[in-house]
Amino acid sequence: MPDLKKYNQPVPRYTSYPTVPFWERESFTIEGYENTLQSAFWESSREVSIYIHLPFCESLCTYCACNTRITKNHQVEGPYVTHLLKEWELYLQKLPERPFIREIHLGGGTPTFFAPENLRRLLSGIIEGGSLSREFQMSFEGHPANTTAKHLETLYQIGFDRVSFGIQDFDLSVQKLINRMQSFEQVKSITEKAREIGYTSVNYDVVYGLPGQTIESIKNTLHQIIELKPERVAYYSYAHVPSMRPAQKSYEAHLPDEDNKWKYMQLGKQTFLDSGYEEVGMDHFVLPGDVLLEARRNGELHRNFMGYTPFICKLLIGLGVSSISDSWSGFAQNEKNISKYYELLAQGQLPIIKGHIHTKQDLFFRRHILNLMCNFETTWHESEFMEYCVALNYDLLDQLQEENLITYGETGIKVLPQGREVIRVICTALDAKMYQSNFVPQYSKSV
Repeated sequence: MPDLKKYNQPVPRYTSYPTVPFWERESFTIEGYENTLQSAFWESSREVSIYIHLPFCESLCTYCACNTRITKNHQVEGPYVTHLLKEWELYLQKLPERPFIREIHLGGGTPTFFAPENLRRLLSGIIEGGSLSREFQMSFEGHPANTTAKHLETLYQIGFDRVSFGIQDFDLSVQKLINRMQSFEQVKSITEKAREIGYTSVNYDVVYGLPGQTIESIKNTLHQIIELKPERVAYYSYAHVPSMRPAQKSYEAHLPDEDNKWKYMQLGKQTFLDSGYEEVGMDHFVLPGDVLLEARRNGELHRNFMGYTPFICKLLIGLGVSSISDSWSGFAQNEKNISKYYELLAQGQLPIIKGHIHTKQDLFFRRHILNLMCNFETTWHESEFMEYCVALNYDLLDQLQEENLITYGETGIKVLPQGREVIRVICTALDAKMYQSNFVPQYSKSV
């Protein structure tokens, strides 16, 4: 068996291709991006997915790499909702017809920082701008320590039936190190309340490789998660990037070494499989009957900035600071600073500060990296191979094949079972932007 730990290298997570550091910002224009919006709108049969970034948190979770704004002043909620609705109105002016809303996801930050009545005002305004698709999906991220029954009831009345709780770890000493406190009892209570109200899917985000974790603490956390039986679990590797998130430096002495982190990953995976979960894509485990499993069987599993979804929608509109929109043939990211975000909207402008328009080669590699991330295999036509595959990293592909992690040839790539643990590294073999560049971005390690 190959030593997979040698592949524990800094690599992208591939929520997009090209990854953000390799966007061609100089040639990007908002006008050009708006043209791609029109095309994606019709290609998706007028359907749009909407991601809404709600950045506020009352305290800083020191492990977190998300774009957040720390404050206990809840007076910020109203103005932010107003500006989100203004941004949505600007998008509606750009779209040729009234859209069908296929998906809404609230991320953060902490969406449940917002009072239920403010979330209702926001979402009512969003939905009024379009029509809900027949098979719409709505989900939100909640902090177990501040999500209330009123939050759950309000969002359920609007149409939400999926919720994701950030658990990370149940061990008290780990929680203190990362400044993320919530008890098992709180998580159990809010999970039971969500099911009582009618939520059909509860997801837990769990992170391995956090400071202070041990084999025993991981086992205890996994045991408690299995006891609560969430429909989905996202079991992520902790991303240590202190150059980008200085707060992570506070606990560097407590981080597990590479050998232990690898053991935590394998322990978690085996625990979920032994408990009746099935693996979907990278890092995700679901109970039988989940729509992600059906989507995988039907070849419809998709991955975007919100994670894995059971359908492909070629137009994702990101609202709020730092949000990224995806028109399939282009990306656009919003201003990260809230004051500047407000200023751009006051001027009647979409608050976009950078982006990327895809070339034909970009679209080719994007499609195949997505296939690997979702299906662990991909195929292409011989004509495509001749045109684009000169940019493949053949040295890496040969090495991966020699170690029985993949098979590949002129018609495609298939990831073998033990290669799934290094899928992010395998995808770098198709990352022409990174392979052909001397620039080395700051990425987290693959495990």
